[in-house]
Amino acid sequence: MRNLDKIGKNPQDSKGKIFKTPQALNAAIKNICNIMRRSNCAGAMQYIPELTWILFLRIFDEQETHEAQQIKATGKPYPFSIPSPYRWQDWGNPTGSKRLELQLSSVGAFFRFVNEELIPYLKALKNQPDVTSRQRVISQIVSSIDTVKIDTEENLIEILDKVHEIRYENVDKTHIFPISQVYEGLLLKMGEKSNDGGQFFTPREIVRAMVRATQPQNGETVYDPSCGTGGFLAESYAFICQNRDRHLHQDLEPIKNTFYGREKENLIYPIALANLVLHGLDEPHLWHGNTLTRQGIYEDLFQDAPHRFDIILTNPPFGGKEGKEVQSRFAFKTSSTQVLFLQDILNSLKPGGRCGIVLDEGVLFRTSEAAFLQTKQRLLQECDLWCIVSLPEGVFANAGTTLKTNLLFFTKGKPTEQIWYYDLSYLKVSKKNLLSLEDFEDFFKRLPTKSIGSHSWTISREEIEAKNFDLKAVNPHQEVTPKVRSREELLALLKVKNRDLSELLQDFKRLMC
Repeated sequence: MRNLDKIGKNPQDSKGKIFKTPQALNAAIKNICNIMRRSNCAGAMQYIPELTWILFLRIFDEQETHEAQQIKATGKPYPFSIPSPYRWQDWGNPTGSKRLELQLSSVGAFFRFVNEELIPYLKALKNQPDVTSRQRVISQIVSSIDTVKIDTEENLIEILDKVHEIRYENVDKTHIFPISQVYEGLLLKMGEKSNDGGQFFTPREIVRAMVRATQPQNGETVYDPSCGTGGFLAESYAFICQNRDRHLHQDLEPIKNTFYGREKENLIYPIALANLVLHGLDEPHLWHGNTLTRQGIYEDLFQDAPHRFDIILTNPPFGGKEGKEVQSRFAFKTSSTQVLFLQDILNSLKPGGRCGIVLDEGVLFRTSEAAFLQTKQRLLQECDLWCIVSLPEGVFANAGTTLKTNLLFFTKGKPTEQIWYYDLSYLKVSKKNLLSLEDFEDFFKRLPTKSIGSHSWTISREEIEAKNFDLKAVNPHQEVTPKVRSREELLALLKVKNRDLSELLQDFKRLMC
């Protein structure tokens, strides 16, 4: 028989801990992560996927319980997405009937239930005859989980108990941000630990600035072809909800059905689904597979998606390289992932549709390779490229890259006559001194009229063509002064330049073959 000391300590009707400050909620999440770190999940890349499906099932069960209580008054039955004994309240709740049964049973019974019954059942939900969208989402969130990674049953139970204390009703909404924002902090940690974290996590202030600049409206479709953890979709949904006409009492459900994304990485796809659910998009339309090849791994959540979209917001992977099979789908052949994504976006944007995209500065100034030049020519011919924002170096330092980046904004349907530039590159940012939304204050003040200032200017189409479509931002108002770089900065710059040179040599060799 099991030791009964810890069984039933937290009754189901207990209010548990009340989190009144962001620090208190952060501390609770940190404690859970600390248990996971000592339990065979040493780094963020291991413990965040594990926490994702556990935290999701906790919040999801609370959400459906609340919905069932609302429907109860109508006398109609509520169709729970997960039946007993697989609901959180059965096995995750410290006083759940299945939980108590297993803990009073033999040693290892709880582990066996989770690994051999619960996880296989949840993964198979998508195969039910009358499967719902929510059940498909659940299956995909646990799709990469075969068994729990926590090393002991005791540690797993301690984690479940602490996760159970995190309830929406225990969070003081007047003094604390939502649980979803705590989760964003965890995702940033995962980006910090990955050498290419920037491909699936864009700094939140950059996301907010891009959403605000493109102004998604109620009824418009929003799409991210490389959605990572879903930040652009979540922030666009929040923006539309905050700016909708509340006097009309607009229903949020139709709004939720206008967000679409694609993600390639097996590790990131389920995290994106959970992240969007935590942000209120409880039936995310995410496609799992390679956007550039259109080879899908799981496509059911993307059913009935339109072929073209009103808004595209994205941050394609930096420095990626694609083979000839991928290139064959595109008019302008290149191994550059970003240039191929830009071509794909031009194909996916509706006439009159707006796009905001993060691009490596190399895409802007490289004109020696035909595909770079041709893609930029097509962009300026088919779209009004109305703004380029030059970001400071180090914006993506926390996501594992020091590349210089820019934000491009354009509208499809008419050619570019002139480009309005805004320069933020003078700002000093680092891992500890992050770019903030306040740094965009003057940008947003000038954006409606695209006025000229010490950090903003315009370039005509004729000037662009005279420079052979070199779109790099060069502030004409700024005095050129010699830049003194530290040893670390020089080494980082040398690394980037060596990589660029290596890529050019590889491209040259392919052309010579």
